[in-house]
Amino acid sequence: MSVTATLRLVLAPPHSAGYRFIGAGVVVFVVGLVVAGWLAWLGLLFTLFCLFFFRDPERVPPARPGLAVAPADGRVVAVGPAVPPAELGLGEAPRWRVSIFLSVLNVHVNRMPVDGTVTRAAYRHGKYFNASLDKASTDNERNALAVRLADGRDVAVVQIAGLIARRILCDVHEGAVVRAGERFGIIRFGSRTDLYLPEGVRPLVVVGQTMIGGETVIAELEA
Repeated sequence: MSVTATLRLVLAPPHSAGYRFIGAGVVVFVVGLVVAGWLAWLGLLFTLFCLFFFRDPERVPPARPGLAVAPADGRVVAVGPAVPPAELGLGEAPRWRVSIFLSVLNVHVNRMPVDGTVTRAAYRHGKYFNASLDKASTDNERNALAVRLADGRDVAVVQIAGLIARRILCDVHEGAVVRAGERFGIIRFGSRTDLYLPEGVRPLVVVGQTMIGGETVIAELEA
């Protein structure tokens, strides 16, 4: 990545979910200027961290139709057959799942992996295991979406809270028509995002690969 591209990523404007955290940091900084220098430094560092964490860069999805793109930035930690969350009603047949771990350094804005219609949105309370662990997919707090493609097949994308993350935000609802690469939510402070592909579709990515949300191609949906 070039220096210009890196600066554009780091200096991207923040997602609206970060406004109150950034505002709190600014308040602490201002109060610290009056009360104590160390408090001002603390407020400044917190504000800079929040500006970095909540950054929301623009992304350009591939122009070719029939692709599933990464729903999040991060590193692929698991690729293999798995049953979609029961609350989505997609059946008990295993399908290929790609799990992406988002560290605190990654962009945390989630993006739609495909064009389609949201047919189910289901939130489930759970635990807060380290999101890089495989059991996080089944045991952790999560918000799951089922998206129906134009040909009737279904894709599932699941936002999963991590060890530190305690707040999942989702901006879409059942019945919403979505486009690949569109923002649909954010998870605060470390998390995981799982993508369940339609039955019979195999992923093109491998464990350890770095994803760019809304841009990296995970699978070809058309034969």
